[in-house]
Amino acid sequence: MYGDVDIPAEVQHALTGFLDLQQQRLEAIGPELTEQVQAARDATSGGKRLRPAFCYWGFRAAGGQVTPGAPSAQPILTAAASLEMLHVSALVHDDVMDSSDVRRGAPAAHRRFEALQRARSEASGVGGDPVGFGIGAAILLGDLCLIWADEMLHTSGFDAAALARASRFFDAVRVEVTAGQYLDLVAQASGVSDMDQALRVLRYKSATYTVERPLHIGAALAGGDRRLIEALSAYGLPVGEAFQLRDDLLGVFGDPALTGKPAGDDLREGKRTVLVAYAVDHASEVQLTEFDRLFGRPDLDDDEIQLLREILQDSRAVQACEDLITERTEDALDALDRAPLADDTARKALADLAIAATSRQL
Repeated sequence: MYGDVDIPAEVQHALTGFLDLQQQRLEAIGPELTEQVQAARDATSGGKRLRPAFCYWGFRAAGGQVTPGAPSAQPILTAAASLEMLHVSALVHDDVMDSSDVRRGAPAAHRRFEALQRARSEASGVGGDPVGFGIGAAILLGDLCLIWADEMLHTSGFDAAALARASRFFDAVRVEVTAGQYLDLVAQASGVSDMDQALRVLRYKSATYTVERPLHIGAALAGGDRRLIEALSAYGLPVGEAFQLRDDLLGVFGDPALTGKPAGDDLREGKRTVLVAYAVDHASEVQLTEFDRLFGRPDLDDDEIQLLREILQDSRAVQACEDLITERTEDALDALDRAPLADDTARKALADLAIAATSRQL
């Protein structure tokens, strides 16, 4: 629950209904496409639903009205669910780029399709490369989810004027998250940890995409003015940055049973995060030599991961990230106190969401 509506349940209801329609459409093209729809169903099940929640409360903050007792019929919840579909598109493509094996405790989409093709090949004795098939099928799944996100928004039930206002921000978030992904690729390929670069990735790959733009989309659907949009940015950007800083810590120190991903995956992938950039700037010469030797090696064992964790802690990179999380969360809550919201219920819900997003354990 986020506030007075069970947003995760209502978003799931909207996604399930939408994918039911897509399955009918794709099965008419070919029964093989059921595999794509089922993968989309599994990928859109569960999760924190933070982006839809910020969208919903952006709508309420701008004075958007909902009918008590009938949330499933509300266009805002379908519009908010479109952001979950967009999120799945980004995750599927991200896992392909990072060669990740696991997402939310299950095989990543490309590994799922790889296993399907391998099983078919073994059963028939013929067939193409399972690895290549898995990558190609996952890229297409990500593309489908990106298309479906747009369709969900534009068939949510809002009038043309509201959709035109929201489309400006929906277009922006799709460009920004793609740009952020490219910045992340460039940072990893560079082999250099740079704080300014890490902060740019943090903002465009996560902060705008997770919090600021969902708030803008919701507020625009309700007709929010420029002053409100700017106030939501003053709250949303620091929350989004704190969210990603927490995510970076969990990527190294999180419990796999809670995060759904193997511990230390970010270290194996060589993610050039703010956490890593701080450590590189402040580690001793001996620590830095060890860090450079191990960081980004896909075959890291548990002892080597633990050694990297100790360097991150001893260099005070972990504490620096915790301090930044606290600072940005406080900045966001101060901005929220001053924001000209139309609904005080939204103010309380957004305060709760800021805490939930930045202090989570998964």
